[in-house]
Amino acid sequence: MHDLVIAGAQVFDGLGNAPQSADLAVKDGRIVAIGKITDAAKERLNADGLALAPGIVDLHTHYDAQVTWDPTLSPSPSLGVTTAVMGNCGFGIAPCPPAMRETLLRNLSVVEGMELDALQAGTRWEFQSFREFIGLVRKQRPYINTAVFAQHSTIRSVVMGAEASTRAEATPAEMDTMKRAVRDAMDAGAIGFASSFSPNHSGWGGLPMPSCMATDAELESLVGVLGEVGRGVFMMATGPRATPQFMEGMAKKTKRPMFISTALTMYNEAAPERAMTYYDYCAGALARGNEVYIQTTCQPLSFTFDLLDPYILYSHDAFDRMRQCKPAELRAVYSNASFREAFRANLAKPKAGIIFYGNWNLIEIAATTRTENTKYEGKTVGAAAREADKDPLDFFFDLALSDALGTTYVGKFFQNNDKAVAPLISHPAGVITLSDAGAHLKFLCDAGFGLYLLGHWVREQGVFTLQEGIRRLTSDPAKKYRIPDRGYLQVGAHADLLLFDPQTVGISKSIRVGDLPAGGSRLIRKPTGVKGVWVNGTQVFDGNDYPKLAAGPGQLLDKFLQ
Repeated sequence: MHDLVIAGAQVFDGLGNAPQSADLAVKDGRIVAIGKITDAAKERLNADGLALAPGIVDLHTHYDAQVTWDPTLSPSPSLGVTTAVMGNCGFGIAPCPPAMRETLLRNLSVVEGMELDALQAGTRWEFQSFREFIGLVRKQRPYINTAVFAQHSTIRSVVMGAEASTRAEATPAEMDTMKRAVRDAMDAGAIGFASSFSPNHSGWGGLPMPSCMATDAELESLVGVLGEVGRGVFMMATGPRATPQFMEGMAKKTKRPMFISTALTMYNEAAPERAMTYYDYCAGALARGNEVYIQTTCQPLSFTFDLLDPYILYSHDAFDRMRQCKPAELRAVYSNASFREAFRANLAKPKAGIIFYGNWNLIEIAATTRTENTKYEGKTVGAAAREADKDPLDFFFDLALSDALGTTYVGKFFQNNDKAVAPLISHPAGVITLSDAGAHLKFLCDAGFGLYLLGHWVREQGVFTLQEGIRRLTSDPAKKYRIPDRGYLQVGAHADLLLFDPQTVGISKSIRVGDLPAGGSRLIRKPTGVKGVWVNGTQVFDGNDYPKLAAGPGQLLDKFLQ
């Protein structure tokens, strides 16, 4: 007897083939039959012609802390995700001896936009080593499958202590210890190694995240461990420093796949041709036999922020001192003419790798706290400044000052032009992911990237056929990351399933909820058109809510293809 039969679906195999009208049977967490199935089943569901696809594989999440208190890994299962990779950019919480707990959480709270109180109240420290963290995730029995990167910044913090964010050169002994930590993580089941050189990645007190201080030689030595063990992928928030050429050099030496994540590969009106140069270089590297890919976001990249935490502006030199300011000191700085002139000078000659290039029509006023300012809500800073007959930079700061810095802004800086973005997300050197799920909770929620692609880029824009859009979300990322038996629907594969209506599939606008530990809030998205999600044959989302399970069906993934 089968455990589950989903009958009468349009079955998409995830490999890009045309769909077939068929039934699909599951037993013991695996697909056992696809076709006309009349055998008895414990549960039989009539799909009524809905699309049945593999679950979405999300390669770029930051659920490292959340998984210790929330086995559902909300909101990802409701948004069609059945497999998630954590530890991206080299940020996480393992390994971590007790003395380093506060340091790692403080850094995470800043670099990944998380509420520190929620992290401190929720994180369960039932581990010290990376292997013990893997054990805790297994014990948690999450609703979806998970894999974890060995993390450069985490390892550097533990090995170098307080100097991890201030000293570039590691001693030979420290290098040996860091290399051993990477090797131990790989032996414990890490999917690979992750790091960051991004100038936008600052931690507590405005200091660079530890990996951003590391030398090229240190990074190459640690990535070299993957070549030594002959397995694992490397992902990096590269910024302008780790060029595609640098990444190809490591791919050639280690024979391991490299994955680039940087705003430099996103469409930006300030440099409209730049992103494609990255993709084309990576295509050349692939032709030369060196695997270098770009992690590609298919959504407009929006940032919600205020001037109490202007994290998107920290890469401008004028804001260096802001990272050290207490909230009470910020008003005086923002009012200071010399500060404003310094910021103007930064915008006149922007550095590479920054987020905001000075177009005030890309920053929207989302919410204000004073009645007289509500007339500006929904308008861009540029439009509101013209209405007020003021310089937009001055208006930006003056509005927030009049609001006791309570004004909420939304910056829509990258991937905001469909015509320009379509060639990027279609490029063979890209892999569609980059949700940052679990992070930036105060500012955005891009966990629904897969449903957005199916609704916007497949149904509305026609950039992909439905079968190709599904392939780009499922078997393609699983194959590139060497994840076995996931991302496709064939007999013998794990039964990670997404049932949806192609005519209505998509995501809601951002919704703020207050469900974090210590009463913290976050932004989430809700799905439209999703009728059910199953992980290893067990339903984890019924189209409306998460069923209450004694234990989640997700597996800790610790064995990968070479």
